[in-house]
Amino acid sequence: MSKGIFVVMEQRYGKVQNVGLELVGEATRLKEDLKDDVVAVLLGHDIKGEVDKIFHYGADKVVLVDDPMLKDYVTEPYTKAVCEVIKAFDPEIMLFGASSIGRDVAPRVASRVKTGLVADTTGLRMAKTQEELDKEAAMGNATPERALLMTRPAFGGNIMATLMCPRTKPQMATVRPGVMKMIAKDETRKGELVEFKVDFTAADMNVEIVEAVKSDKKSVDLTEAKLIVSGGRGVGSAEGFDVIRDMADALGAEVGSSRACVDAGWIEKDRQVGQTGKTVRPDLYMACGISGAIQHVAGMENSELIIAINKNESAPIFEVADLGIVGDLKQILPKLADAVRKYKAQKQTANKNRLVIKDSPKRRVLFYPENGERKMF
Repeated sequence: MSKGIFVVMEQRYGKVQNVGLELVGEATRLKEDLKDDVVAVLLGHDIKGEVDKIFHYGADKVVLVDDPMLKDYVTEPYTKAVCEVIKAFDPEIMLFGASSIGRDVAPRVASRVKTGLVADTTGLRMAKTQEELDKEAAMGNATPERALLMTRPAFGGNIMATLMCPRTKPQMATVRPGVMKMIAKDETRKGELVEFKVDFTAADMNVEIVEAVKSDKKSVDLTEAKLIVSGGRGVGSAEGFDVIRDMADALGAEVGSSRACVDAGWIEKDRQVGQTGKTVRPDLYMACGISGAIQHVAGMENSELIIAINKNESAPIFEVADLGIVGDLKQILPKLADAVRKYKAQKQTANKNRLVIKDSPKRRVLFYPENGERKMF
């Protein structure tokens, strides 16, 4: 019988990336229902030093495939290595990050081992209700209690679809970076290391890497940001993002955006938050001029603190905001940025980059700057 929740780790330049650790964390939650071990698959060369880190974040076992052919990501060697791991260990579930690497290798692996793949998922859970178990059984699943239900946006993000893979194993999915949450690091946590050998041949390296050149342009990874200031259609133009950038600069935050602004060419694609962009969970998310369409909210609703600024007091964004400010962002943000800079100049503390709202996050607040009125609900 297939057994184990396997996570294919992602490493770049010999360092494990957070997306894999997020999936290990999610696998530990699935383990509560499935009762199988969480197994991380680490591919690379001279990366044994990263194994303990994976144990610290929840893996019960690490399958290490260390080979010079795996030093840099190349499609064919990585695909072969993962397929060999599947043949040897027969996993129940296998998860990949929906990164450029995961999106490249996962469908090839699924095709070779003849199983299904749900791409770009945002939610994972085991089948539990009688209705779910009956559906799995009706579709040919001999062990419906071990069925993985995988949720992803469909039809342009207008609906959320839940998919199953009832007749083939492993049950495979790619998962968006930033959606799942890492568990707390525990440096006392230990696990089992299995060193697995894959017999590569020269024919497996069908691409020659002449040189790897890092871009001079600073890459943006919103999924790692602790503070994000995002602009929506309400900023009005590409130049309108100047006040968003100024607010972000005052806070020491990253700049985000809704899809509408990216489609309009006002800002780069890698700044997009939402179902078709990045999924983030920062300590502070400021939504400025963003209406709050479900596609955007799905990418930021798990933020610790959400502050929304919008002219329309009926905007859906206020339904998920902890603090709402009704007014013109072009008038509010410059004043707020000045206030933050003055506060930071006066208070040189360890938490100077954190904006603390004393109202309970469980209580939503709408604030009207023009008359000072405050509504709580």
